[in-house]
Amino acid sequence: MSKHYDLIIIGAGSAGCVLANRLSAKSSRRVLLLEAGPEDTNIWTRVPAGVPRVVAHQAISWGYVSEPEPGLKHRQLFLPRGRLVGGTSCINGHVYMRGTPEDYDGWLAAGNPGWGWEDVLPHFKRTESHHLGESSLHGSRGELHVTPVMEPHPASQAFIEAAIANGMPWNADFNGNTQEGVGYLELMINDGVRSSTSQAFLTPVRHRSNLQVQTHALVEKILLEGTRVTGVRFRVHGQSHQVHAPEVVLSAGAINSPHLLMLSGIGDPQTLQPHGLRALHALPGVGQNLQDHVYAHCLVSVDDAFSLNRKISSTLRMIPDVLRYLFTRRGLLNSAAAQVGLFTSSRVHGPRIDLQIQMRPFSMLGKGGMYRADPTPAVTASCGLLQPFSTGSVQLASADPAERIRIYPRLLSDERDLMPLVEGVRLMRKLFHSEPFASRLRAELMPGPQCQSNEELIDYLREQAQSMYHPTGTCKMGNDAMAVVDHRLRVRGLNGLRIADASVMPRVPSGNTNAPVIMIADKAAAMMEEDWRDA
Repeated sequence: MSKHYDLIIIGAGSAGCVLANRLSAKSSRRVLLLEAGPEDTNIWTRVPAGVPRVVAHQAISWGYVSEPEPGLKHRQLFLPRGRLVGGTSCINGHVYMRGTPEDYDGWLAAGNPGWGWEDVLPHFKRTESHHLGESSLHGSRGELHVTPVMEPHPASQAFIEAAIANGMPWNADFNGNTQEGVGYLELMINDGVRSSTSQAFLTPVRHRSNLQVQTHALVEKILLEGTRVTGVRFRVHGQSHQVHAPEVVLSAGAINSPHLLMLSGIGDPQTLQPHGLRALHALPGVGQNLQDHVYAHCLVSVDDAFSLNRKISSTLRMIPDVLRYLFTRRGLLNSAAAQVGLFTSSRVHGPRIDLQIQMRPFSMLGKGGMYRADPTPAVTASCGLLQPFSTGSVQLASADPAERIRIYPRLLSDERDLMPLVEGVRLMRKLFHSEPFASRLRAELMPGPQCQSNEELIDYLREQAQSMYHPTGTCKMGNDAMAVVDHRLRVRGLNGLRIADASVMPRVPSGNTNAPVIMIADKAAAMMEEDWRDA
């Protein structure tokens, strides 16, 4: 391995693969991409319906668990993050969701020039190959394939019709002119195969001689000389290596990016000193401002034909679908967990859309919110809160890079988050009890008919609510005292270090976060090219 590069990228996840693609395009630029996990070789990361087999797989997921959550009756939350080339884009639920123009205009208003909706839209389009082709809002030549639900389940269609009967407008494109309404989700799937950033962005450029990808590389620290970043120290299979470059980009995600900063002596001195770490560069915002979407389930038992449970709980019953997928890339295995999306306002804090409901034609409950193959026919709807008030943090457990950081999501710690979710649970219940769904309904299992009052539903939320696995904001972009990076994603007060991943988001977007992370990486690469040209 060479000791000197022009650029080192830490983390080959959703952002890192895009950065490596864009920034290694110039053949004279030597780029090193470091990834703590293995190559993306697990067959179930390719199969769209393989999510239950990979989301908690010890070899390719960090398997994070939160500290006990005070707002959730001191439960610990399962928080999966991908630990392989492609990162969480290899284990997530495939949903392509940008959020709303108001999200990014809010970033702009918070002191981040260049991050308004008109600024970020070209990067969404540049990275996208949309099934409907080129338009004012969608791209057709990008690497990431965005496709519709191919074979909607009857229960999914009934849920949509029930929502429309209750006044919800039909929405054919949640990434179009408006987010409000009900419809089918768009998915990151290409011809029956998951369109992860590993497969979409990195695999096509792995042949470049100036790009080196090092897997199983656990980064120990970022190297500093004064205020200048000079390189990275990492270990591979127990052997330590040190490499140098004038530019380092940290793209390890909202959990690991602040962790690496702290291990490198970058952060709040008061939190570093107890672990024997000398503060080389004081930034009190590192690890703060953790934001996530919290969501709650509504589970109902239904007629057998309205649920996939009997089929997916039986290996024998799945054989025809397996064979169909192998020969045609169609059928049940070419399907994401959720098929239906619904965006609406709870009206609790104003008219803005603040609820995201997703419906699945099977039951999706169990330990840590994980999937469970239940032979009893049931379906699940889940309601997420899009603009949470609650914020948490990540904090060091020790100075050992191999020891997991402590995660404090603090979901539902701000009581303003409770009533919007209560209204969301009531709405899911109402839709399940509306035609054409009601005639196929047998019983409400969760929260159950005994939960009716606000107090009973709040107690249910504290007992059952989960993370949507959208951690963001822990190295936020801005110009206030708690900002970690500026609007060019440069770590404040340091030279040669940028961050490009979900951690830089000042506020979590209104929807799933993978597409915004890909946008951030593409925009970061463009800004770096601009700065290099100017220099």
